[in-house]
Amino acid sequence: MGTEVIEPQAIRNVTIIGDPEEATRIVHRLTRRRTEAGSDTAMVRWMTDQIDHTIRFAELSSHAPIATLERSIRVADGVIAVINAAAHRTPLLEAILRVADDHQVARLCLVTGLDHPAADFERSVRTIADTHGAVPLPLQIPHGIGPEFEGVIDLIPMRALEPMAAQFYGNHWTVAEKWHRDLVATVLEQDAAHSTLGWREISPGQLYDRVRHLTHIGDAAPVLCDPAPWSDIAPVLDAIIRYLPSPLHVCQPEHALDD
Repeated sequence: MGTEVIEPQAIRNVTIIGDPEEATRIVHRLTRRRTEAGSDTAMVRWMTDQIDHTIRFAELSSHAPIATLERSIRVADGVIAVINAAAHRTPLLEAILRVADDHQVARLCLVTGLDHPAADFERSVRTIADTHGAVPLPLQIPHGIGPEFEGVIDLIPMRALEPMAAQFYGNHWTVAEKWHRDLVATVLEQDAAHSTLGWREISPGQLYDRVRHLTHIGDAAPVLCDPAPWSDIAPVLDAIIRYLPSPLHVCQPEHALDD
């Protein structure tokens, strides 16, 4: 029986870092029902933008010694930092983001616990912003917060959902429009070639491309929302494919093309 050849550009090697229980739960949800029979439970085949990809997951406890965190992050192709929206102080998270910045490792931030009574999404974004390096780019916002949390609003494709979505989301749509304008403004500030575009003029495809570029070079950290318990976590898999680099696009000499 022949060995399947996987194109390197279709591979994503991702290290998920967070509280041990949360990191394990996120990996389980990302791989549940998507792992092929007989394969490693931490590997997923996933199609995004009509292209098949292979995503390999590793877990790392944020409680690990800083030397272990630094060594693991340094050799990672991409990192997902798991942030609990109910946490008031996250010094370990700040250390993780700084290490990723020091070694120019692309990272996403996944905000969890948005249904917790003490959840504060904007506080989580400020925590990311307060660490030096990458600018946080919220690509999703919660639809409600705490006991009123009802899911997630995707900002990049939201323009295509008008006016039906505006009616469905009510006052939350006005909030989403502000976040969308801020997202576009932040992206365009980093991109002189497209700086003359208005927030309604830049297409979803252009935004995907610019966010990917800024993530790869370490200038931005996309921020996603965990939709639990309301919906599937599949959009996180799409974000991994769209924004985190393949082994071919990782410039650190410590990185290997494959295991």
